Amino acid sequence: MNRFEQRSKIAYDSKAVGYDSSFEGRFTENFKKLLLESVELKTGYQLLDVACGNGRLLKQFAEQADIAGYGVDISENMIREAKQLNPDMTFCVGTCDEIPFSDQMFDAITVSASYHHFPHVARFASEAYRLLKDGGTITIAEVYYPAVVRILCNPLVPLMKDGDVRFYSPREIIRTLGNAGFQDQTFFTHENIQIVRATKR
Repeated sequence: MNRFEQRSKIAYDSKAVGYDSSFEGRFTENFKKLLLESVELKTGYQLLDVACGNGRLLKQFAEQADIAGYGVDISENMIREAKQLNPDMTFCVGTCDEIPFSDQMFDAITVSASYHHFPHVARFASEAYRLLKDGGTITIAEVYYPAVVRILCNPLVPLMKDGDVRFYSPREIIRTLGNAGFQDQTFFTHENIQIVRATKR
């Protein structure tokens, strides 16, 4: 576990209880809302939420469609909360680039407001590609900042105590996904949020 992952683990272990009512929990509500509107689910789909936190997004997806929900998160305390919230779903502690599920297991993968914590985004993209079925989709809801803000902030981001690594443009995320083999990459922005979507062909 590298220093970013260790910081994230410590930070989110401490935030797990009562997360939804915290400032960060309220801040991420709109990320979840856009994902709920952007991801098309069908009955029986297997959905993996990476950096799932307390499992709130998976619960909301399950209220939309009869799915099998799975989650992975680096924080043991967040996973404990997720299991309590979603006792019929499957959760495990792990990093974003070593996810202990089988090849071509999932119809959809989501990431909500967490991509900037991933130390190795290229490894994550390859792992997501491995995990998805042919025709499966990945949808990432991520913080969006204009270029000038990213240029000013990114040198300082690695110093943050919560394990933040870097803020990305939509084009950077799309390029990383494309390099892993994903196709049909699209994106849109809404205020401070970007939604990036791609398909495994």
